[in-house]
Formats: sequence, C-alpha cells, structure tokens
Amino acid sequence: MLKSEKKSLIRFLLIYLLSTFLLFALAGLMFYSYETKHILDKQKDSLGHQAQKIKTQIRTLHNTFDKTLVYPRYPDLESTIYDSDKKYIMGTFKQMQLLDEEKLKRQTNRLFYVSKVEPHYLGAAYLLVTKNIDDTLLWELQKSIYIFMLIAGVFFSILGIFLGRLFVAPMRSSMEKMNRFIEDTTHELNTPIGTILANIEILESSDKYGTSEELNRIEIASKTLSRIYDDLTYLTFNHKYNRSVERVNVSNVLKERIAYFSSMADIKQIKFDVKIEENIYLDIDNNDLLRVIDNLISNAIKYNEIGGKIHICLTHRSLSVRDTGIGIAKKDIEIISQRFKRANDSEGGFGLGLDIINQIVRYYDYVLKIKSTLKEGTTMEIQWAR
Repeated sequence: MLKSEKKSLIRFLLIYLLSTFLLFALAGLMFYSYETKHILDKQKDSLGHQAQKIKTQIRTLHNTFDKTLVYPRYPDLESTIYDSDKKYIMGTFKQMQLLDEEKLKRQTNRLFYVSKVEPHYLGAAYLLVTKNIDDTLLWELQKSIYIFMLIAGVFFSILGIFLGRLFVAPMRSSMEKMNRFIEDTTHELNTPIGTILANIEILESSDKYGTSEELNRIEIASKTLSRIYDDLTYLTFNHKYNRSVERVNVSNVLKERIAYFSSMADIKQIKFDVKIEENIYLDIDNNDLLRVIDNLISNAIKYNEIGGKIHICLTHRSLSVRDTGIGIAKKDIEIISQRFKRANDSEGGFGLGLDIINQIVRYYDYVLKIKSTLKEGTTMEIQWAR
C-alpha cells in the first residue's frame, strides 16, 4: 500500500472509529444510567417492604407490657425511629441523631427509605430504614457493557478496515493507472533521449558545427529531459531497484556534475562558488549519489535569479548547496520534500527532486536540512557525520 493510501486509510479509520466509539459510549452511558436507576429502585422497593415489617414489629412492641423493649434488628439493614420533631428515639442506625432528608440525599454509598408512622407507636413519627447499596448487580452491569463495547469495537474495527479499503480503492486504481502511464512514458523516452545526447556529442566534436549557441541550447534541453527521465524512472521503479553500495569518491563525482551543469548555469549567467575537500568518500550507491547531487544543483539553478550565485561546499561531514534565488516561505519548508509539492509555480518542474533526495537521505540514515529566506536564497545541506 502506498504512503498516500495509508494516510487516507488511517484518517478514515480515525474519523470512523472515533465517531463510532463516541456514539456507543453515549448509548452505553445512557443505558448504564437507566439500568442503574432501575436496580437501585428495586433495592429501594425492597427497603419499603422491610419498613412495613419493622412498623408491624414496632406496633407489637407498643402493645407489649414487658418492662424491657427489644428493638428489631436485621443483619443486612439498619433502622431508626424519630419523634415528630425528627429527633432520635431509638434504633440501630445511630449516626444520625436528627433526621435530615437533604443530608441523606447527598450520601451515595447507601440507600435510605423514610416512612411515616401512624399512629405514633412508641412516640415514633418517622421510621428510617437504610442499608449499603448492593454493588454486585452494578458490577455485573458494568462488566456486560465493557464486554459489549469490546466486541463492538473489534467488529466495527474490522468493518472500518473493510470500508476503508473500499474508500481508497478508486484512488489506488488511479495511482496504478498513473504509474503504468509513467512506466510506459519513461520506456518510450529512453531511446530518443539517448539518441539526442549521443548525436550532440558527435556534433560538438565536429569542426563544422563547433559549439554554436543553438547546439548549446539543444544540449541543455536534452540534459533537462534526461534528468526528468531519470527522476521518473527512479520513482517508478524504486521498489525494483537493487542498490550496489560501494565506496565512492564524492569529491570527484561532485566536480564532474558541476561541469555537467555548467552550460545550464551559463544560460542564466549563474556563477559557481565551489569549496570541495579532496578525497571525501562515502559508502553509497553511485546512482543514488548522482541523483542527490543532480537534483540539488538543478534546483539551485532553476530557482536562482539571473546573474546569481551557487555556493557549493563539501566537507567530511556534509554537502551543502546554497543559492541566491527566490527562497522558500517558512510555511512551505515542511511540505516541499513531499512528492508533487512545489513552493513556487513560477518555474517548471514536477515537484519530484526533493522527494527523491528525501527518500535517498532516509535510506542511508542521513539528515536533510533546509534553510531559506524569501528573496534571499535557500540552503540545502545533507549531513552524514553526526
């Protein structure tokens, strides 16, 4: 799956799963709230039945002529009777000496049931019955909701991946068609480009044509076309590309490529300021090195001003190419290394060069640094020693 497809799929899944999760979380919260209320109401109804039993026992006590009164006790609940002023008379729940129903409502770990006693047996006007909330059913309810959410999450994740693949299928089809088109195009371009360059070399070696301006323009156009062809070939067949990593003299290769681009620079009257340390070696595929250097120099030429300069510096730590051109806005620096992205539309190009540089730099674990100021220029630096 291509990087763009993965990004689209991940974005779709994030939006889909997040919205689904929020919907189920809201539904689960509403269901839990409803069921919790139902469970607590049932437990409170049970307290009401217990209150009626206790009132019956209080009436029996009231009619008893024994000197000692034994208040009814139950192992799973507590109760207390209060007079008409809501003051404590007797009972097993001694924490509340004055009946305060507002205070009772603020307690969340117990259930309370208050019932009036009529007539006032034993002087009692109110009966308070209380017990701890039975959390067993609540825990079972939470457990059921969690299991349901988990199963639903797995199901909708699988469904989301399936729908996401359907979502990116048209884009994948379009990308495959475009890649096939590029493959066919690059294949057809190879022969005529090679023929043009070969014949230009023959004409340049002939005394009849010498180095005329027209021939020079044809050479520049052919080299530009050849570089575009190389870029398209790399991007199209990168997954099939077998690198041959060897120790390469970067200093010599850089000098050769500067000479190669000198005719293109002369058209815009651009001067090279070159500082190259001798015998700088890297373990790298020679074609990768050529692509990096070519794209750095061609971009510096393309986006430079007429009569500008290109400063090239090669050390044992890095290679930097600085131009005096149009520069790049800060907001565009983060995106220009993406494929088909260009910071400026005033110049031609496909937005492929920096993407290729970025891919190669990442492959060798190098670092690409870009510094730029609008209307002052841009510095591209590749560091391999850190």
